[in-house]
Amino acid sequence: MTRVTFLDHSGFLAELPTVTLLFDWWKGELPALRPGVPLLVFSSHRHEDHFKPEIFSLDAHAFLLGSDIRLTPRNLEKWGLSEATAAKCIRLGKQDTISPLPVVTVETFPSTDEGVAFLVTADGQAIFHAGDLNWWHWEGEDPGWNRNMEVNFKRYTEPLRGRRLDLAMLPLDPRLGEDGFRGPKHFLELADIRRFLPMHQWGEFGFTQQFLTKFPQFSPQTVPVTAVGQVFEFEEDDV
Repeated sequence: MTRVTFLDHSGFLAELPTVTLLFDWWKGELPALRPGVPLLVFSSHRHEDHFKPEIFSLDAHAFLLGSDIRLTPRNLEKWGLSEATAAKCIRLGKQDTISPLPVVTVETFPSTDEGVAFLVTADGQAIFHAGDLNWWHWEGEDPGWNRNMEVNFKRYTEPLRGRRLDLAMLPLDPRLGEDGFRGPKHFLELADIRRFLPMHQWGEFGFTQQFLTKFPQFSPQTVPVTAVGQVFEFEEDDV
């Protein structure tokens, strides 16, 4: 069974049988962590709604960080990192593949904002957290900027074409209006996504229903997030 807790915004705690994954936690109450189960902490990029230095106080096996989170001497001092904690930090570029544990593989993808997106394979499950990899189409923005965003988003996500993602946490941002549907729609058409958890909704959870009203074909895969602290449990056959 995979147990997922929505912490807030883009923060999720995913508890798989042999490993716990913490993504982009900066807000919301963290549940008690399972003793004896390795914890991997992911921060996709440095924006304050995805990263907070308090993560380094956790007893993690490793901290996997977007490469824009810089471990300079000044930051190490400011964040109060010990040498032992700093040694657990792994900064990842836009197309890296590593195994922080023998049973875990982590792949990164470029973001259309800063940092990276993560694809974690563990316990036979493929878990994708997009970070800020999204089709950011802003009304009133320069048309050339929006067109460049579209091209980059499609290029960065192309390696996911046809891949099975048992669980995908994707931005569905209401600030963009209906243009916020572009990113998740493309993801859901591109990859074989079994479960989609919306994120980056700024507390406007009803935006998911607006998305499904326009694209009801995605209802079977979509698991609406409706409250901070919400817990989801997925059997292996479900994801």
